[in-house]
This record gives sequence, structure tokens and C-alpha cells, in this order.
Amino acid sequence: MSWTDTFVELNKTEHDRESFDCGEPELNTFIRTQAAKHMQAGISRTMVLPSAEPLLNQKYGICAFYSVAPSSISRETLPVTLAKKLPKYPVPIFLLAQLAVHQEFHGSGLGKISLICALKYLWQVNQHMRAYAIVVDCLTDSAQAFYAKYGFEVLCVHNGRIRLFLPMKTVGELFGS
Repeated sequence: MSWTDTFVELNKTEHDRESFDCGEPELNTFIRTQAAKHMQAGISRTMVLPSAEPLLNQKYGICAFYSVAPSSISRETLPVTLAKKLPKYPVPIFLLAQLAVHQEFHGSGLGKISLICALKYLWQVNQHMRAYAIVVDCLTDSAQAFYAKYGFEVLCVHNGRIRLFLPMKTVGELFGS
């Protein structure tokens, strides 16, 4: 299986969610059973990188995906140097809720490509609806190391997971402010 060159919105009639396996049961369950429902409810958007050729069932395999949602954080969770410059009410952020790569492509650089595409997508959204940062909750230590390698910093512990953040100002430096 090889991937196309563009992430597209998840379409359950075109994309084979059942064959996706990234090795993390929670992420597999999300793409198979929750992503489309969350999109229909208007709480998140899931983008997939389809396979270049359809599978035997005539649907396209999912090589990678990411899911994003608007959210907010308490300014007190931010480092003091950043928090003092912000208002005392909740700070708007984008939540990079899920990001996963099919096991077949582990080690191929598709994780980095997926993250760059997600950041670029959120940077474009930020031009219309501002957010202070992008936040991600890490399932594993390896996920935390992956995001830290690309500049995400520890924010706090949230629901028992390490929460990392990347200021939109930094994303702007990547894609042009």
C-alpha cells in the first residue's frame, strides 16, 4: 500500500476504517468507531491520508490520520512568563486530539509528514479563528518524545496524560506569519 499526497476529510463511505491499525488500540478504536460520529456532532474534524489505490472492498485504506478540535486551557497551566501576558479567562487553543500512522508505515517519516500537515492545517484555520497554541495529550512516552522533537513543550498533566503545547507564534514561524 502506498499513500496519496493529500490529506482529505474522513468519509466513511470512501475510507476503510476497519483495516487501520497503528498498534495503539485507543487510536484504532477512535478512527473505526468515533471519528465520524465526532465529525457529525460538530466537535472535531478528522483528516486522513488515503492509500493511492483502493483495497479489495473498493474503499481506500487509511495510511495516517489526524483529528483536531477547538478547545481552551486555563492560563495558569502555562509557564508564568507566557501566562502573565494573557487575560485571566480561558485561553483558546487547538487540540491535536489524535494523530496516528498505520503500522505498515512506521519508520517511513509519515509521522513527521502527518504532523507537518496537521500544523499547516491549523495554521490556516488560525487565520480565521485565532488560538494561542496547539495542545496534544500524549498516550505514551514515545509519543511525548516524538512531539518534543518538534518543539512541543510540557504544559501539565491532564486526565493522567502529559499535555504538551506549541505556541501558534512558533507555528507562524514555520509557515509564514
